[in-house]
Amino acid sequence: MARKREFDIILWGATGSAGRRVAHHLARRIGNGPLKWAIGARNQVKLEAVRDALPRTGNEVAILIGDSHDRSFLDTMAARTRVVVSTVGPFALYGTELLEACVSNGTHYCDLSGEVQWMRAMIDAHQSEARETGARIVHACGHDSIPSDLGVQFLQEAAMQRHGKPCMRIATRITRMKGGFSGGTAASFVNAMELRETDPDFDALSTDPYALCPKGERQGPEGPDRMMPVSVTYDEDMKAWTNPYFMAPMNSKVVRRTNALMGYAYGRDFSYSETAMTTGGPGGWWAAMRHALFGRAFLIAMAIPATRRLLERHVLPKSGEGPSAETREAGYYELIQIGEMPDGTILKARIMGQGDPAIESTSRMLVEAALCLAEDADRISVGGGFWTPASALGSLLRDRVSEHAGLKFELL
Repeated sequence: MARKREFDIILWGATGSAGRRVAHHLARRIGNGPLKWAIGARNQVKLEAVRDALPRTGNEVAILIGDSHDRSFLDTMAARTRVVVSTVGPFALYGTELLEACVSNGTHYCDLSGEVQWMRAMIDAHQSEARETGARIVHACGHDSIPSDLGVQFLQEAAMQRHGKPCMRIATRITRMKGGFSGGTAASFVNAMELRETDPDFDALSTDPYALCPKGERQGPEGPDRMMPVSVTYDEDMKAWTNPYFMAPMNSKVVRRTNALMGYAYGRDFSYSETAMTTGGPGGWWAAMRHALFGRAFLIAMAIPATRRLLERHVLPKSGEGPSAETREAGYYELIQIGEMPDGTILKARIMGQGDPAIESTSRMLVEAALCLAEDADRISVGGGFWTPASALGSLLRDRVSEHAGLKFELL
């Protein structure tokens, strides 16, 4: 990326529910500063409406009209900017050509993807070229999986400072969460369920805890990642019951990939788990079991084409829809991470986020990832290739999301 580029950041997919919020926060963060940016999508009228609704900063925002499957257009667009930030999901349907264009043109890229099958396919197909061109590709830069990934890195750094070695296991407990559900997330999940019916490798990849790790580095102490099993467990450290968390298989795979990419900074026998937490006693057990039963029933319903269509028609948000402004602003979440040292010593950290996790907090985090790639390029220690938030951006991104995205990391 030695040649001069017209833009510093292009936001692709600016007319969706997440894209509109990312555009808003990008405008707020860039302000009157020197960064040049643009928003892009396929519908000019909607793009102009997004631009007209942005906070007035005096920094002119260009609009780019194109199609997610027009490789010629995407190549030209990628060549015009230093960073592309994408909110166009499902990424397996609308993200491949854009990512390929970024890799070919040495353009840094970040997105919100939680689609393991697509991420694995992109890594396998384009890792070598990304290394050659210098394109830094960073998936999972939203609520999935920045709090989990950066949180583990934060706790492990504390363990190294205090004890000279990393925690051998870390368990993340989602203790509080309030927010909504976006149409983009729903569409990605629907696409995954449809892909499951045609891809014979889908289940094996979904349950493989090391599915995102580099080739030859896909082994360790973890058992299969089961999606929403009907099971509850008691956490002795927290004195509370826990139940399966919907995004745990995705977040866990990202954390394990981080460990592998960082040369096993957490150890080759490092173990990680993630569950939602209720309370102690019989009431806590029953609450955890209700959540587990509901999650399993929803997953079964989504796996059956007929009931999936009914849920799409009557329950799930449509593409482009998202939580209301009131829901976005009133949302929050809290994670407690419990780390165990080899000698049994326990360390705990808390990660708190402000705003609805699906859209508001996610859009703020994605903005900071894009700004980190654009403004901190010379401070990022890794070169081209496919990375996780922690392995590529680490403390640079943690400082940014703490200051500008409403996240807080603290040792307990």
